[in-house]
This record gives sequence, C-alpha cells and structure tokens, in this order.
Amino acid sequence: MKKNLYILLLLWCSTLHSQENSIHKINWSGQKKMDVIFMTRFIQSKVGEALDSIKLNSDIQALTRLNGITKATYTVDKLKENETYEVTFFLIENYTLIPNLSLWTTDDAPAAYRVGLYEFNLLGKNISIGGFYQFNGINSYGLQFAAPYLFNENWGLETSLQQIGSIEPVFLNSASAKYEYTNKAFELLGVYRTNFKNTIKFGSSLFNEKYTYINGATSPEIPQDFTIDKVLFKVNNQYDNLKYEFYLVEGIKNSSYFQFVTQTNSFQNEFLIGWNDFVYLKRFGKTGNFGTRIRLGLASNDVSPFAPFALDNNINLRGVGNIIDRGTGSFVMNNEYRYTLYEKKWFVLQSNTFIDLGSWRKPGGNWNDFVASENFRIFPGVGLRFIHKTIFNAIFRIDYGIGINENGAKGLVFGIGQYF
Repeated sequence: MKKNLYILLLLWCSTLHSQENSIHKINWSGQKKMDVIFMTRFIQSKVGEALDSIKLNSDIQALTRLNGITKATYTVDKLKENETYEVTFFLIENYTLIPNLSLWTTDDAPAAYRVGLYEFNLLGKNISIGGFYQFNGINSYGLQFAAPYLFNENWGLETSLQQIGSIEPVFLNSASAKYEYTNKAFELLGVYRTNFKNTIKFGSSLFNEKYTYINGATSPEIPQDFTIDKVLFKVNNQYDNLKYEFYLVEGIKNSSYFQFVTQTNSFQNEFLIGWNDFVYLKRFGKTGNFGTRIRLGLASNDVSPFAPFALDNNINLRGVGNIIDRGTGSFVMNNEYRYTLYEKKWFVLQSNTFIDLGSWRKPGGNWNDFVASENFRIFPGVGLRFIHKTIFNAIFRIDYGIGINENGAKGLVFGIGQYF
C-alpha cells in the first residue's frame, strides 16, 4: 500500500513540475500577412508542452525558410503566478507579390524576354502561384502552383502546366544541327516533410516533345521532324539545414533527384537519370559569405544527340555559353565568395568572386571522359548582386566568367536569385 502511494506521489510531483515548465501561450509580433493558425501548426513548440530551447531554435530556422518571412527571433517570459512560460515570436515579413521581367539576346531572335507575375505567400500559408509568358523567337508560357503544407504541416502538393519552346543545338558526331524544340508538359507532385530539415517530393509528368529541323548537319538515323509522347516518374529528396540572416546564409543543403522516363519513339530508349547537389555555405566576419556547390549527375549511357546533361551558362559554368555540348554524365563544382560592399536599410550591394569547374561524359562514353582535357572546363570570374532585403528572392545578379582552357569562351550571365 505504501509503495503504491509513493508511486502516485512521484507521478503527481512529476506532472506538477511538467506543468510549471510548460508553454502557457505563444504570441506573434510583426505578423501582417502570415496566417497565425498556419504558423502555430507549422512550428514544433506547442502550448501545454514543455519549454524546449532546441525546438525553439529549430522553429526559428524553419520559419525563416518560409517565403513570407525574412527574419524571425523569439523571447521567453516566465509567468510568476503559475510558473509557466510565454513565448513571443518576432517576425519581419517579405513582400511576396513579385512581377518578373527578364531580357536576353539569342542567336536566333533580335531580342528575347520573359514576363510573369508570382505570389509566393498566398493567404499567408506559403502557397506559391503564378505564371509567365516568354518569347525567344518561339512563344512559351507556364503556370505553377505549389502548396507544400496544403493538407497539414507535413503534407502538400505541387503542379504545373507549361509549353516551352527554344532553338536547341543537336550534336551529331563532329557536326551540329539546330532544331526548334517544343515541350508541352503537365506535372503533379506530392510533398511530404519528414521533419523540419527534410522533404520528399514524388510524382509524375506527362509531356510531349516536338523537334523540327532548322539547319545544320543531318543523319539518316535522326528524323528531321518528329513528335514524342513521354511519361516521367520522379522522386526528389532535400535535406536543408541552412540558417538565414536576411541575405546571409550558413549551413548545408543536399538535394537528390531520381527520374525514369519512358517514351513512344523507336530511336530513343527508356532511360534513368539522377543527380545530386551538395551545397555548403559559411559566413566570415559580418558580411562575408563563402559557398560551394558540388553537382554529380549520371544517366543511361545511350549514344544519342539528345543526351540529358547540358553544358550551359545558366546551369553549371558561368561564361561557357548557351548549351555548347551535351553528355550522359556531369561533374560540376561552383565556388564563390560574396562580400557586402554597401548596405543601407533595405538595399545591399554585394560583390562576388567565383571559380566554376566541370567535366562531362560523352554519350556512349566511359569514365575516362570525366578527366579528359577536352571535356574539362575552368571558368573564374567576378560579379555583382543587387539585393532588396525584404522582398522574397529579390536578388539581381550579374556574373562575368572567363574560360582559361584553350579556346576558352567568356561572357556575361544575368539572373534572379543567387546562382546557388
């Protein structure tokens, strides 16, 4: 009997201690557009549960990854009357209704442009919706919708509908040809957040590719005009342990992509493709930011002029040119050091010094292709970043890369957002 009373007394004391160290209330300060109910469900800290500084720090890290929040901090106040705690999160929100305008030159049109409008925080729930129109000699359009927390704090979906057209080089042995390429696609993905650092996306895409020969080399094995219906199945996994202080970032991010493509034509086989991006960012001093990205990709090693990995300015090597070659394997390392030259209120001017290097495996080639001198490229360069601290992804970048290999190319690369 005494033993049972002792156990009950211990349980009562434990419960009382737990209640005394619990969270009594969660407040939000600085909230304008963000939905309070959504954020309360999104964070790990809950009313009635024990105060946990590890969870609170994780909540800050997770909140600053939301499109609508550029900075988050918290305070903890102890309530004397019942020995519980009141937590207050302080937010600085992003402006998230963003028009998009891009201009560039091409060899096939006097001017190319893209105009669009995107809302990255619809209803204050981190929902992205928007669309664009593009003209580069060919009309293109796209509509996107992404709601990673649509059903609850862990489950959501993404979908898109687009028609993209471009003039694509196709490499036939030592010669090349130009084709007009059109891709019409519909994609639907499920999104599952396994924990606050890791997210899995899975689903499929139905798309149609159309190639129309323009000029250049020909091959009896490759038709000059053809249309292909394809189905793509994909799984993506992203580990994100980045910490943000406005535009300054530190931590590790790793993204893995796996895809299987089946198609209806006779001269292209079904193929697998996968690649991995590893990103490491480190802050130095108050405004220095070093970053490196290592990308390794492999695909089915078929002999085909339509190999999936492209050597391109906007994807891997700044200054190399627009789709100068293709391969069934790719290795790329991008390194850069960003340093703040000027900062006042919302505006930041940032310098960038970089060196990009990479190699690729030719279609039907072997592992030695990765170390062959003719496939290896090195591009050092410099650039600038024009940053608005409280508009989502409002980073306009300019980089100039110079190839130091024999007959190395050089050129300017423009874009929105950091290169990686």
